[in-house]
Amino acid sequence: MTAEATATPFDRLDELMATASRTPAHRVSGRVVRISTTFLVVSGLSKFVSIGDAVSIAGLGGPVLAEVATIEAEAINVTPFIADHRIELGARVTALSGQLTLSPHESWLGRTLNALGQPIDDGDPLIIGDRAFTIHGTPPSPLRRNRLGTPLTTGVKAIDLFTPICAGQRLGIFAGSGVGKSTLLAMLSRAPSSDVTVLALVGERSREVRDFLDDTLAASRSRVVSVVATSDESPMMRRLAPSTAMCIAEYYRDRGKNVLLIIDSLTRYAHAMRELALAADEPPVARGYPPSVFSNLPRLLERAGPGEEGAGTITAILSVLVDGDDHNDPIADAARGILDGHIVLDRGIASQGRLPAVDPLASLSRLAPKIRTKNQAQFVTQLIEVISRYEDTRDLRAISGYRPGTDATLDRAMEIVPRVYEAMKQDLDEEPVADVFAYLSETLPGGQRSNSASPR
Repeated sequence: MTAEATATPFDRLDELMATASRTPAHRVSGRVVRISTTFLVVSGLSKFVSIGDAVSIAGLGGPVLAEVATIEAEAINVTPFIADHRIELGARVTALSGQLTLSPHESWLGRTLNALGQPIDDGDPLIIGDRAFTIHGTPPSPLRRNRLGTPLTTGVKAIDLFTPICAGQRLGIFAGSGVGKSTLLAMLSRAPSSDVTVLALVGERSREVRDFLDDTLAASRSRVVSVVATSDESPMMRRLAPSTAMCIAEYYRDRGKNVLLIIDSLTRYAHAMRELALAADEPPVARGYPPSVFSNLPRLLERAGPGEEGAGTITAILSVLVDGDDHNDPIADAARGILDGHIVLDRGIASQGRLPAVDPLASLSRLAPKIRTKNQAQFVTQLIEVISRYEDTRDLRAISGYRPGTDATLDRAMEIVPRVYEAMKQDLDEEPVADVFAYLSETLPGGQRSNSASPR
């Protein structure tokens, strides 16, 4: 006997009700039966919604948007996107049509939005595009994606030398607090090789947002779309902001643009997910982080990268706040395994006044072999060797335990490395450098040494 033959009229009725609930003319609704600090329990909607669907709640100050977090037989848990929602028991909850969507438009360049895609600047109302994108989208098929290989010049000398980037690469900036992550991200936002920059400020101090947008990004503001969720906003808004920024980046990528996506920071995004997951009674597995945090990270990051045939690329630069300068922090460790490279900023280097405080010995770009010529790769490899020798003997030299002339390689390192360190210094007001190897050829002893010869 087939499944159709055993179906009862009630099964068909349930199917029709579920379909009707998702059409604008036939909305189904439930009622709030319990209110907690994070979740609302709603009865009457269990059969008509899925995890991640949007619902509208009748609050005292107007409709409140929320998202379905968990579903049980008699009730669902929903999480409002705003913390000060003013919702009472018995409030009507209406199921909307699936997950949140966004309809970006070319005119959004230069605008500042919140995590829901609503303007928070003093500009005109946003023009709505003709295509809706799901905010929690999916990455392109791995077999239909274009391949990487086109170099992207950032203009930041330390990065172009030690960790060069391809268009479509995903790179993390790992550092503790106060080491210069945000300043380096601002320098990268001016990359001349990108057509559009999408910036997500997640959990940022509200005092610093305007300074960052008006001062740090002043020169490139007209080609930047900013998505802001400050530290005082709800964890739902902080969790949503990177997905909204990714959705906007996907719009420009599908129009053939080379997009630079900057997220500051991935750690605060993980903190927001952790707060929501723990409130939903998900068990912690690694320093308080639940399993869903580690499954959601690749879902977000895999959306960046090259698009399919005819599309552009999304080059993602993400800052990772290393708690307590511990680079084995669970989020830092998970991000390194997903990303295509990492830039490590060192507090000791910053204290020496060498900014940006890039540690060339700990930083890595997995796509560097695709970018460097044979001579450039040989030069950088040997330069790393002399820097390593120089740093390994720093304590010995500090106590006058080394006599010049004893080790020719170390003597050469003592001559070259301070010059390289000085050459790599760069501040936000300095003009980007188009060719770091040509720049070094004028800095290192021996003239054109950086293009073709060994630093030894």
